[in-house]
Amino acid sequence: MIYFDNAATSFPKPPCTLEAMVAFQKEVGGSPGRSGHRVSITAGQCIYEAREAISRLFNVPDPLRIVFTKNATESLNMALLGILKPGEHVITSGLEHNSVMRPLRFLENRGVRLTIIPTSPAGKLEPLAVKEAICPKTRMVVMTHASNVLGVKMPVGEVGEVLRPYPHVLFLVDAAQTAGSLPIDVRDMNIDLLAFTGHKSLFGPQGTGGLYIREGLEDEIDPLMRGGTGSRSEWEEQPAFMPDKFESGTPNTVGIAGLRAGVEFVLEESVDKIRKREEGLLEKFLVGLEELGDGVRLYGPRKKEDRIPVVSFNLPHLLPSAVAQMLDERWGIMCRPGLHCAPAAHLTAGTFPQGTVRFSFGYFNTDEEVEIALRALKEIINGRS
Repeated sequence: MIYFDNAATSFPKPPCTLEAMVAFQKEVGGSPGRSGHRVSITAGQCIYEAREAISRLFNVPDPLRIVFTKNATESLNMALLGILKPGEHVITSGLEHNSVMRPLRFLENRGVRLTIIPTSPAGKLEPLAVKEAICPKTRMVVMTHASNVLGVKMPVGEVGEVLRPYPHVLFLVDAAQTAGSLPIDVRDMNIDLLAFTGHKSLFGPQGTGGLYIREGLEDEIDPLMRGGTGSRSEWEEQPAFMPDKFESGTPNTVGIAGLRAGVEFVLEESVDKIRKREEGLLEKFLVGLEELGDGVRLYGPRKKEDRIPVVSFNLPHLLPSAVAQMLDERWGIMCRPGLHCAPAAHLTAGTFPQGTVRFSFGYFNTDEEVEIALRALKEIINGRS
């Protein structure tokens, strides 16, 4: 099997992720914060150590600013639904995933005004266009760090700078595709809220993710859920302090143990090393696609420096689903065809409604696998000529 679907979920995970989860289940197993015995305390330490590791990765000054969620989708909903009110204005881009667009459309129907900043077909966005869209009612700018369709890196740092003179405008970044594979510094990039998932480039298991909330902002966010937190059990009102305000219910501690190990793996390997490895695979594939000539239609930036290792393309006269099926059945290559839960990005690229074939490379892919994929695409093209 050749796995090129890392934009959906990274595979395989490093051994340390699996080992940490097994060790937690075999040796700990208790609920954090719900008891005073040793395994409960150890479980609590595990969660705090995960917050510390994530804080180091994103340059977060206080680990308690990290709220654990099931995934980036829950984190984005927590930020969007918890902050935006009828009559307020929100700005986003034309490349967003439905994890952003569906909550925004829900809020739009309830009186929140929405401005979508268009990009070029290749995904280029001008930060100045964001500045020009700001008005007195603007409450938030929400933007993906990189498109899960076009692979284009968005100018998050530049937009963060644009927003510095507007303290009333919050900056929410969707880092589902980039956390662990691109440098993220929430202070340097002026990010107020960072949504991330654990099961992609952080090498954690599915069902893990989180939201960074800038200091002082927690008072302005309504939690999605209320309930038991393991703290202040004498109160029947939800705690107002971080992170308990947003973490009701017993957490996925075994998953967070795996996430902590995955993040520590990223820190040990370094984001720079991971990025260079993935960039090498990306460059090899992009060069190979060019050599296939007019038989391939590539979407997104042409330069590897402008994108993450996510590549969307189409072959002439073939549906994306047909190409993906052939790749799977004949060559054992796993990829993802279709609209990738991001119709806005496909409308931007001109690939709606048929979508594209998407290859997304990860740290554990090899040059040989890329070469096999290129040969497979050549054979498919020749079979149609």
